[in-house]
Amino acid sequence: MIDRRTFGLTLASAGAVPAHAGTSQARDDIREANKQTVLAFYDAALRQSDFDAAATHFGPRYIQHNPMIKDGIDGFRSFVHDLKKQFPELRSDIKRVFADGDFVILHVHAQRQPSELGLAIVDIFRLENGKIVEHWDVRQPLTEATAANANGMF
Repeated sequence: MIDRRTFGLTLASAGAVPAHAGTSQARDDIREANKQTVLAFYDAALRQSDFDAAATHFGPRYIQHNPMIKDGIDGFRSFVHDLKKQFPELRSDIKRVFADGDFVILHVHAQRQPSELGLAIVDIFRLENGKIVEHWDVRQPLTEATAANANGMF
């Protein structure tokens, strides 16, 4: 009996493509698609305050880990509504986007009002089948205090 490794080498040496070929490209494609889903979601929800457009990117359930936001899709709906009402000039500038499998991470500079320095935020989204099903975030206020280094937060 030929083991799997030998079989793959036999196919490769015969000019055939091994069964595992293309899996790296497939993973890259999924990561890129997940990034685009999260970016579209973020744009609709937090930049345009359009919950209905954002909701198209949710999976059948949505688990929220931010303790100040109610769990579920309706909790997120309330959050977006309240945020826009309280901070109509809210601005979010995505500085970096990372993807690892079904996780997408955003590094964001958010300003609730133009006059404030804002927050450095890391949003972590988990996707299933290309839809957002879970969210975590970590927030740190920017300050005018002298930093111990010159690197900046972004």
